[in-house]
Amino acid sequence: MSRVITLMPVRLAATRLPNKPLRVINGKTMVQRVYENVKKALHTDIAIAAGDQAIVDECKKFGATAILTDPNLPSGTDRIAAALKVLDPDGSKYDIVVDFQGDNINVDPKVTLPLIEMVERTGCDIATCGMLIKSEEDKNNPNVVKIIMGLKDGEKEARCLYFTRATAPYTRNPEKCPNQDLYYHIGIYVFKAASLHKMVSLPTGVLEKREALEQLRALENGMEVRAMLVDNIKLVPEAPADINTEEDLANALPYIK
Repeated sequence: MSRVITLMPVRLAATRLPNKPLRVINGKTMVQRVYENVKKALHTDIAIAAGDQAIVDECKKFGATAILTDPNLPSGTDRIAAALKVLDPDGSKYDIVVDFQGDNINVDPKVTLPLIEMVERTGCDIATCGMLIKSEEDKNNPNVVKIIMGLKDGEKEARCLYFTRATAPYTRNPEKCPNQDLYYHIGIYVFKAASLHKMVSLPTGVLEKREALEQLRALENGMEVRAMLVDNIKLVPEAPADINTEEDLANALPYIK
C-alpha cells in the first residue's frame, strides 16, 4: 500500500482578493476550512506548505502541520516540493504526494482518490483530471486550458499528449469523427514523490514558457501525465468552484457553513 501525503500550497500573494487564505468565512479562515475538508475526506498525512509566516501562525491555531517555505518560489509545485524535502528529507517516508490548493474551498478532496489509484495502477508520474467543456465561450477562452488526449469511446482516462490555451484539438473532417468533445484541465495533481522532485529540478521548458503552463515541463521532458474525466468537483453545486474576488466570496458565503 502506498504511503501518501497531501500537501496544500498556501500563500498571501493574491491581488484580487488580498489575504485570501486568512479571510474569515462564517467563523473560520479559508485555509482552516480547506484543511478540515481534506482531513475529513482523505485518510492521508496532511501538511500545509506556507509561503508566509502569518499562514504558519494561523495553522498552529487549528492544529495543522505547516512548513514555512521561501515566499519567492515560482509555483505551488515548487512550494510543495520544498515542504516535502523538510518532511521527508531522505525520501523514505512517502511514495505519493497529493497537491491540493489551499484555496480550493468548494472543491471536493475526494476527487483525488481515483487519481491516487491511477498513479498506483499505471505507474504514471503525474495524475490529474478534466471535465467536458459545454460552452462555446469556454472552448475559445484562453484561460480555459484544454487537455489533448486520445480518448477512445467509453474511456474515462488516457495519457496526456499536450495542454494548451488554444481551441484544440481541431476536427478536420467532422463526418469521420463523431466525437468532437473538448476537455478542460482542472489543476489538481497527484505525483509520485520522486517525480515531483524531478519536475522541480528541470529547467523551464520552451513550450511551458510560451503557453505559461507549468505542466508542459513534465511533458517536454518525457514524463508520463495521465488525466481522468470527472463529472463534478464541487462540494456545494450552487457555490462557485473558485473564490478569486470579493464578488466570488460574497456569492459563496450563503453556502459554506
